[in-house]
Amino acid sequence: MPHLFQVFPSLLVSSNRARAFTEPIVFTVTLKILISSSLNIVMICLHFSSKYFTANPMSFAKHRVSRHCKRSRICSSRERSIIETGNKHDKRSTTGNTRTVAMDDDLILDSPGIAPQGSPTPLVTALKASAGQDVATFHFPGHNRGRAAPSSLAQLIGIRPFLHDLSTVPELDNLFAPKGPILEAQKQAAKLFGSSETWFLIGGTTCGNQAAILATCSPGDSLILPRNSHISVFSAMVLSGALPKYIIPEYDSSWDFAGGITTSQVQCAIKELENEGRKAAAVFVTSPTYHGICSNLSKISQICHSQKIPLIVDEAHGAHLGFHPQLPASALQQGADLAVQSTHKVLSSLTQSSMLHMSGTLVDRERICKCLQTLQSTSPSYLLLASLDAVRAQLSENPEMIFSQAWELAAEVRNLIKEIPGISVLEYQSFSSFPMIDPLRLTISFWQLGLSGYEANEILSRDYGVICELVDTRSIAYVINLGTSREHAQRLVSAMKDLSATFLPVQRVEESAESTNCLPFVDSKICLSPREAFFARKKRVNIRHSIGEICGELICPYPPGIPVIIPGEIVTERALDYLLRVKIEGAVISGASDPLLSSMIVCGV
Repeated sequence: MPHLFQVFPSLLVSSNRARAFTEPIVFTVTLKILISSSLNIVMICLHFSSKYFTANPMSFAKHRVSRHCKRSRICSSRERSIIETGNKHDKRSTTGNTRTVAMDDDLILDSPGIAPQGSPTPLVTALKASAGQDVATFHFPGHNRGRAAPSSLAQLIGIRPFLHDLSTVPELDNLFAPKGPILEAQKQAAKLFGSSETWFLIGGTTCGNQAAILATCSPGDSLILPRNSHISVFSAMVLSGALPKYIIPEYDSSWDFAGGITTSQVQCAIKELENEGRKAAAVFVTSPTYHGICSNLSKISQICHSQKIPLIVDEAHGAHLGFHPQLPASALQQGADLAVQSTHKVLSSLTQSSMLHMSGTLVDRERICKCLQTLQSTSPSYLLLASLDAVRAQLSENPEMIFSQAWELAAEVRNLIKEIPGISVLEYQSFSSFPMIDPLRLTISFWQLGLSGYEANEILSRDYGVICELVDTRSIAYVINLGTSREHAQRLVSAMKDLSATFLPVQRVEESAESTNCLPFVDSKICLSPREAFFARKKRVNIRHSIGEICGELICPYPPGIPVIIPGEIVTERALDYLLRVKIEGAVISGASDPLLSSMIVCGV
């Protein structure tokens, strides 16, 4: 009935499915007999049947059999020919022929994209099954499952990533209205991390921070937050219209960076707002910081909840917390209402993938969903989403001990470096107001060698091939993770010893810490809200003439992405001197319209 199929194309698929189970009965029975008698005979039959169906592609719909390949050479050897076979079928009319192809060593499902009940990786399984279909594709992306992949990129990463770089096809579920594998994957993540609900993010923790603030703050609401928050938080205030109530974090001049915020500081900020007749819509805390310093979230959450104020935690650097007895407790374990984690940092998902976790009832779930739909792409990368599902499964295998080796290696490296003359390792005593420092974060200073962090890092990366995570004026931060090898740890220690032996005998005058005895934004004053400043008229002035003006652009060294000057704040001499100094020392300044910092955009009001 071709006319019926033209009107209702979906019936063609249904018809093919029916024929797949009714017509090849003899072939299926024969195949079962062969399997039971001899594995070698099965391999021969499959070889000849494959040749037959390749030569007669139109007959395949009449004699379809789901071929389940276990780990074998057959599957591996055919991996490379899949694209070629698909291209041959494309040249002939194969619309409606939806056979399932073995893409690699693992099983391909009969029902593409529908993960079996209780699948350990529902989204990975669905993506694999969908990519394994032999279908005529007329949808995005334009590389068409690798057939038009740019050669330079294909040579770099191979063809397989393109096979799984699929668009929002029905069997892969919808990120904004999940009912299938995405929903199941998010549920399993929520169970592992201890949240009431978890959302997968393909815009990093930047997206999660913005969604959390938009979901809790309306225009004119007050948001309590540390002044050394990530740049994403300030853009969130532009979007939401929230008014900042800054807390100046603790600062250590010998290390020249800030820590977290304390319980008493949060309590004081809440009281100050009450005295002004306002109530905080939310409290935002960064814990751990880039250097691994953890705030006492348990006590902060108790203070917030006593006032019915939701606690948002930027836990970008702490997705691993709570997964080992020697690691600090996670934000959710300490009572946070919303926690945003960069799953791609210490954990092993693909870069740019994160998770947003919710707990309690203080935050409106529906508003979170609407905010995420506003902020995230409508064409999400299923490779990023699947990587979140995969890393959750990786953690689930042994959640309490998976970081044992990493913790032991970090402790060993820390003890070895502490013995090297002229080199210091950040310890709890430097920030004793805070309960713990992430043991997997090694922050090392070189000022006793007369080296800045930038100078030391240049030598270590150039001469020893040691690549760090973060460079500061006086220190370098290194991260030990699941993939850190003992060989690389030994190379780090050896390089530190050589650095000490080279520069310790040299008598160098240590740089005066006078200009860095406090944070560069400690004396900043707000004239306009971030949103008002964003939309205000602007003008460009000479950098030295900007002192006393209202800043019109967000300027910060990156990493760590902590703004030194924020739109709406008065430009101070301290902040300007700091920016010029770290730029000379080698920092990358982001956000400035003039990368040379010879001029600055200010508000013309």
